[in-house]
This record gives sequence, structure tokens and C-alpha cells, in this order.
Amino acid sequence: MGERLEALKTEPFAAEREWTVEGVPVLTAEVQVPQPLGKDRTARRIKRFYQLQCRSFLRYCERCLLPQAAAEYRSALEASRPLPAFRAELGCRVTYNEGGLWSLYTQARETLGPGPALLTRRGDTWDLAAGYPVPLRDFFPAGTAWKKRLFSQAEEEARRRERAGAVRWREDWRRQLRRRFNPQNFYLTEEGLAFFWPMYALAPAAEGIPVFLLPYGDGVSPERREEG
Repeated sequence: MGERLEALKTEPFAAEREWTVEGVPVLTAEVQVPQPLGKDRTARRIKRFYQLQCRSFLRYCERCLLPQAAAEYRSALEASRPLPAFRAELGCRVTYNEGGLWSLYTQARETLGPGPALLTRRGDTWDLAAGYPVPLRDFFPAGTAWKKRLFSQAEEEARRRERAGAVRWREDWRRQLRRRFNPQNFYLTEEGLAFFWPMYALAPAAEGIPVFLLPYGDGVSPERREEG
């Protein structure tokens, strides 16, 4: 029986594309995702997963963003305005890598004009022994009302930030907190479990992606996972 894989060694995999209209660059895309160095089953599966994410992102840029960039280019040309230079980026950050768990988030950034860039984040936490992602509920003891606990933590922190003048939430943020909750939107850190909401879900664009932290303790631990 092989040794338990405690951490995952990776190197960055980068890709770049440029699209032109009439020979003029109108859209560029840059991607950097993790690439495992090992050749075991888990490493191969994770490598395929992020290579697919890379290809999917570039297809999205070509199918969805390029038509917008081309239309803006022609409109600017007709109106003698500065030509647009749309840009899309996909990056990643590993936030936890020990005890047989590998956690990270990938984030896309779309800059499509003078307005705020659009941010889209995805969290993934992998069980290196099984070779599959771990669901959020598995980091809580069985029978725990884990969603209620997350909502309570988020509401308390959101009110604290608002009182401190650090953030300006939407008027209906408490309702959107539950309506827009996605149990896949989380990742582990050294300090605790980070969970987040999409950009615009709880606050204006200036606030970016709202992230909250549930510190480890009282049964919540990256080492406590349901089996089977």
C-alpha cells in the first residue's frame, strides 16, 4: 500500500490568446492554472480538470467576449473613438495544501471597457487520497445545521463591516445571502473555512467578491471529514 499523499506539488500552466478584427487586436486572454507534477491517478485527474477549465475559458472568450469586442471596435471606428482593447484573465491561488487536502480558488477577470472589471471566482478543495473534490458539508460534524451556521457567521461579519464603514451592502443583502448561496463557493485557508458570494450578489461592484471566514474550532476542522 502506498504512502498517503499529504500535499500536492504543482507548477503553473500558462496560455495566451489574441483575437483581431481587420488585423487590429481587440481581445486578449491570459490563463494560468495549476499543473500537478506527479503522475499518479490523483495528479492526472486534477491536471485534466484544470486543462479543461483552461480550454473552456478560452472558448468562452471566443464565443462570448469576441463578438462584443468586435462590435465595440466597429462602433468606435465609425465614431472616431479610441479603439477598444478588451482583456480577460484566469488566474489561481492555492490557499491550503496539507493533511491530504489541496484547496484553491480560480478567478476570472473581464475588462470590457471603462466600467468595473467583472470578477468570477470558483473554489475547489480536493481530497488527495480519493482524488475527488470534498463537499462543504463534510467539514462539519454529522447532523450539524451547517448552512445556518454559515449564514449566522456571514451576517455577523457583514454587520460588523458595515458599522465600521468598511463596506456598503445592498438594501436586500440579508435576503440575497440565502437566495444566492452556493455550497460550492468555498475554499480552505490556514485560519479557517472561507466562503463567498458572487460579485453584485450582496454589494455594488466596488466591493468585489464578498468573502467571509469561519475559523476552525467547535467541530469545524479541515481534518474532520465524513467517510463513506
